[in-house]
Amino acid sequence: MRYALLVSYDGTNYGGWQIQPNSVTVQSKMEAAALDLFGVYTPVTASGRTDGGVHARAQVCHFDANTDIPAAKLADAFNMRLPEDISVLASAAAPDGFDSNRSAKRKTYCYRMYVSPRRNPLKDRYSAWVKGSADVPKMKYISHFFEGEHDFRAYSKSGSSAKTTVRTVYSVEVKTTEALGAVDVEIFVTGNGFLYNMVRTIAGTILNFAQGAIGEDRVRRSIEEGNRELAGKTMPACGLTLESVDYGIKIFDLQ
Repeated sequence: MRYALLVSYDGTNYGGWQIQPNSVTVQSKMEAAALDLFGVYTPVTASGRTDGGVHARAQVCHFDANTDIPAAKLADAFNMRLPEDISVLASAAAPDGFDSNRSAKRKTYCYRMYVSPRRNPLKDRYSAWVKGSADVPKMKYISHFFEGEHDFRAYSKSGSSAKTTVRTVYSVEVKTTEALGAVDVEIFVTGNGFLYNMVRTIAGTILNFAQGAIGEDRVRRSIEEGNRELAGKTMPACGLTLESVDYGIKIFDLQ
């Protein structure tokens, strides 16, 4: 039988989601927990890879197993076997034909940064420090340039194994709050899929434009021409969080 898990993790100490040599990953921890729980190797598949150091508020996974444990109680069974920086928030029997990766219709990531003359150690784990200033209205203006269907090859790390670099971005929303002399910035990006480093580079381009380091024409050309040198910098992994995965149906019974 197939089951679905809703997983939250702090990615600071991991080399990303996917198992890889010479690195501890979230998937390796999930599959170790599954092995201990079911007594056999049980692959755990996620909606998509998150890079090293990237966090997830609501990653969705699936696995197949024969077990007498009620579906809703599998979350607790996994959590007894997982480290403190990974937690299963909910578990359920998966709908017919469900695949956490292939069934996903859209995903939302958030990139967080704070603009401040001085570093705040309480923010550094989940957001990037930007020293100096940034024009927030310019951030909001340029963010809409990324909406729609585009070839985002300029926003992907070179050597990517993706079959196509065309993606559809449904929305880019910039939210800000001010406190203690700092401006906290959240850039929410929703799309049908993302390339390696894509959201982090979009965030860096938005920031560079808001700081006056690059102009509007250069941003437009980076998308139209697919030239990586025209796009902005790739922001640090710590500021990126997978916020949600939408399947068009309700999977988990959450209050």
